[in-house]
Amino acid sequence: MIGADAMVKCLEAENVEYVFGYPGVAICPFYNSILESDIQTILIRTEQNAAHAASGLTRVSGKPGVCAVTSGPGATNVITGIATAFADSIPLICITGQVDSSLLGSDVFQEADITGAVESFVKYSYLVKDANEIPRIFKEAFYIANSGRKGPVLIDVPIDVQNAPLRDFAYPEAVNLRTYKPTVKGHAVQIKKVVGELAKAKRPIICAGGGVLLSDAEKELRAFAEEYKIPVVSTMMGIGVMPTRHPMYYGMVGNNGKPYANRAMNESDLLVMVGARVADRAVSQPDLITENKILVHIDVDPAEIGKNVGAAIPLVGDAKHIFADLAKEKFTCEHTEWIETLNEYRATMERKRDPNPEYVDPAEFIRMLSEQMADDAVYVADVGQNQIWSCACHVVKNGRFLTTGGMGTMGYSIPAAMGAKLAVPDRQVVAVCGDGSFQMSMMELATMRQFNVPVKIIVLKNNYLGMVRQYQHFTYADKYSVVDLSGSPDLEKLAMAYDMKFMRLHTMEGAQDAIEAFLAQDESVLLECIIDPTDLV
Repeated sequence: MIGADAMVKCLEAENVEYVFGYPGVAICPFYNSILESDIQTILIRTEQNAAHAASGLTRVSGKPGVCAVTSGPGATNVITGIATAFADSIPLICITGQVDSSLLGSDVFQEADITGAVESFVKYSYLVKDANEIPRIFKEAFYIANSGRKGPVLIDVPIDVQNAPLRDFAYPEAVNLRTYKPTVKGHAVQIKKVVGELAKAKRPIICAGGGVLLSDAEKELRAFAEEYKIPVVSTMMGIGVMPTRHPMYYGMVGNNGKPYANRAMNESDLLVMVGARVADRAVSQPDLITENKILVHIDVDPAEIGKNVGAAIPLVGDAKHIFADLAKEKFTCEHTEWIETLNEYRATMERKRDPNPEYVDPAEFIRMLSEQMADDAVYVADVGQNQIWSCACHVVKNGRFLTTGGMGTMGYSIPAAMGAKLAVPDRQVVAVCGDGSFQMSMMELATMRQFNVPVKIIVLKNNYLGMVRQYQHFTYADKYSVVDLSGSPDLEKLAMAYDMKFMRLHTMEGAQDAIEAFLAQDESVLLECIIDPTDLV
């Protein structure tokens, strides 16, 4: 057995089903060995999308996704995907080939110091120097990626190490890292303090972030909120913690959130922030969430608590464990008046739109799409105006809403949707993007075709980089710079080139029938919706 064989055996031991990647000489021993495995390799058309696809698989399966690329430009190209996963705390294993160990530091062909380059975007990285260390390194990498605050781990393997023989292969049964002991269970004293404040609060609210989904704690949080009638809002990454139309859910907070959700958080007397970073997009003025209220901050990463705002009650631990412990603590509370107030806010503070009838109204279209999508469907939003309309208007039932909130990486939706579809082939998966973000990953239509991944794609087309154009509209008084997408391809001809079904919608007339036909197909469909270039989120 050589190092490359051992790498594959490690992936098999972790029950990996797919590896997304792009080969090159420095990673060829690994891709040669994987031919003898049942693991399916998916040839992505550009490397950053390998990480995005692995991310989509991870987020619906709960298992770390794996991508593998070659050295030099292959490795540097995947950095954006790694950084995207790191910002959203998505566990990935990113394998990179590397030049021969003896040549490291010589600036030889396709050499790049990838472990140094990704230092600020990974939980940990390894440069493998001895093939006999491969089993230990892979075991540690999967554990580190998928425990504590989750995130990507990079393993850089020189080609000579991939080709080197092992003395023997034994995959470790357990990991014991002396310096890495993430806290999972919350401190009992702090939990008692939280319960005490909940019992006294007249206007409590829970703000759920992406960490709740990452810890698979939706059911526990939902049950707790239902039992004690505690309202819930979410950050962008927390969308889906509660069904959109759950009576105790009051929408997304933040710059582009629901006005009534922001007002609810500001007027609360007890704010329980769980699995959220208190970053600028969700909380633009951190002082407001401590003013005249008690802040409880629950997070598995102690570095996040107190980083942007001081918490009266810090509580380190995994959300699933903490809500399980909170459920054991019985207390009484009464805040009917608070619920009635929030219901009134929700009924009267929704933003009014005045859409142009000569185009598709993206907000109404997404609502109609949501109604017709399957109960457990996976909706993947890209970045830009389409993301904000999706956050505001998509109705989550019992499915998943995926997007990238931390890094805001355009081009995320199509590869992430491919990964999600491979993870849950029996579920409906729809990617929604703008014409700008679509052109950042449209090459993956070839991957969808080659590997028969029937993702449905919607392009909201306005011939502009809409979000930047909107910023320039308000900031520079309609002085537009580098946002015109003239020269974009004819999507009907593009779909034809990839042997993909195509539909186009110009106005809302016939939208219901178009959506029904779009979703009824078993295969991939590309639906282009022409929207008003001047529309604002």
